[in-house]
Amino acid sequence: MPEVYVAAGSNVEPERNLAQAVSQLEREFAAVRFSPWYRNRAVGFEGDDFINLVAGFTTDLQVVARLHAIEAQCGRPRNAPRWAPRSMDLDVLLYGDLVCDERRLRLPRPDLLKRAYMLGPLAALAPGVMHPTAKLTIGELWERFDRASHPLERVPRIP
Repeated sequence: MPEVYVAAGSNVEPERNLAQAVSQLEREFAAVRFSPWYRNRAVGFEGDDFINLVAGFTTDLQVVARLHAIEAQCGRPRNAPRWAPRSMDLDVLLYGDLVCDERRLRLPRPDLLKRAYMLGPLAALAPGVMHPTAKLTIGELWERFDRASHPLERVPRIP
């Protein structure tokens, strides 16, 4: 079964919504693991800071539909604008070593290598995982990342 890594982020009641998403992910996916939680400024629009984390789990289930259901339970409609505040955003970063470039799903997630709020938590959770197209480990990619331009602040996990 493939190892799946999913980014979770919120800037609308982020502590409450992330705690709810974590709880739902624990119910949906056996042996799910979580990175530390990080605060960062909004990217692409003016808005409140986000709190982000990455979840990792092994599954052969249909992941995207389950993630959309969790987003909806956290108050995010399917037609929510892309660059706007959101109660919950769940994005598949890696699905094993699958490389896919379809309209609805691109893997590995193209902006993973550009976004500290995705790459940093993933590096904390799974530094030895090989990026399927960059051919470097996630830890190596994080070491090379311009972290000064994209600061992350570690925050305590809400139970």
